[in-house]
Amino acid sequence: MRIPRSRSTLRASTLAAAALLVGTALAGCGSGGPGGSDDGSLDVWVYQDASTKVQREVVERFNKTSDIKVKLTQVPGEGYSDKMRTSMGTPNAPDVFFNWGGGSISDFVKKDMLLDLDPAMAKDPELKKAFIPTILDAGAVDGKHYGIPMRGMQPVILFYNKDVFEDAGAQPPKSWGDLLKLIDTFKDKGVTPFALAGTDAWTELMWVEYLVDRYGGAGVFQKIQSEGMAAWDDPAVLKAAQTVRDLVGRGAFGKNYKSVNYTADGASTLFAKGKAAMHLMGSWEYANQKANQPAFAKSGLGWTTFPAVPGGSGDPKSVVGNPTNYWSVNAKVKGDKQKAAIEFMKFAAKQDYSKDLIANGDVPTTSDATSLLAEHENPDYARFQYDLVKQAPDFTLSWDQALPAKYTPPLHTAVQKLFNGQLSPAGFIDALKGM
Repeated sequence: MRIPRSRSTLRASTLAAAALLVGTALAGCGSGGPGGSDDGSLDVWVYQDASTKVQREVVERFNKTSDIKVKLTQVPGEGYSDKMRTSMGTPNAPDVFFNWGGGSISDFVKKDMLLDLDPAMAKDPELKKAFIPTILDAGAVDGKHYGIPMRGMQPVILFYNKDVFEDAGAQPPKSWGDLLKLIDTFKDKGVTPFALAGTDAWTELMWVEYLVDRYGGAGVFQKIQSEGMAAWDDPAVLKAAQTVRDLVGRGAFGKNYKSVNYTADGASTLFAKGKAAMHLMGSWEYANQKANQPAFAKSGLGWTTFPAVPGGSGDPKSVVGNPTNYWSVNAKVKGDKQKAAIEFMKFAAKQDYSKDLIANGDVPTTSDATSLLAEHENPDYARFQYDLVKQAPDFTLSWDQALPAKYTPPLHTAVQKLFNGQLSPAGFIDALKGM
């Protein structure tokens, strides 16, 4: 599932496991700091969740090949971001650590705390070629690569309920006109057109991200990242906000979306039970439905792409979401330990690592993973997701992950107020410019 930088994890472990791992994490933090672990090992931090077993397995494989051993510190998700931010620059910082790329590491880059990996990729061109370019580049900062992809891809996908569509004699939307017609079709059937978890602003943000991308292209948000908050004053952002208000007014999300949640499976349950026809959500929705509504996941869950919009200049093949997560190296790691850190990250480019991801239900970000997708528990879904990302000319990282952390609360507040009618489209732009 989506692993938020500042929200409760959506793939949370049990409280007991988390409590145990807090002790493990704290013990790992006292190992001597970057480049100076007491026993000469590499201290590697990872966000603890259901995918951590993939990282545990690769650590075992790496340690069989290296004189410098990796010690894996599994940090419970709820406190991961805070622990990462407070540890960097101190003797307790990790040597290698999990992150979201983009805004999650931009402050570290500004303070020269991270190792620029471009020289390593120049020495080993196959490392750079090993990953889908849009995925690798999505984690870059100011055009330089400070991270190596280390988990599955997480694009935002338009899911639909096959049974609800069949009952209505409807087909998945191929155009914006189709989408608007479907709103009326399902309202007439007493079905909410789109499930929306309005209590969790990040689910609403997905709509704004896709609409801005479709109206103006990926360059709109890239300009905001490079030029600052004044760049929100772009016609595509205003048009996206107007479209959101139009969708709300048409009843696209029903009447009760403001009280529906995602973290407690509210929106997903409405969708699986046929109370809603469609759901714009990250690719983890499949795993979520498999865990909570397995029969629906197996035969009732459909998926398609977000359509183009009238007059839009964005490429309809582009996607938004969380490209993946990344390994980064502390700049204080030097000499043989730095070489070992780079060699450790290279294991994420190997086929056995991709196979482990697939066995975990994830879709790898490596450029040669096509032949492995048949081993996924749902090959059709895996191929759709993989092709969607590989063919995308741009993959825009979720705005609340791409921007520095200080912007996340006001961004979420503005988006929620836009959906709830507390901000006009123009007021939404002003709120974003004032962040």
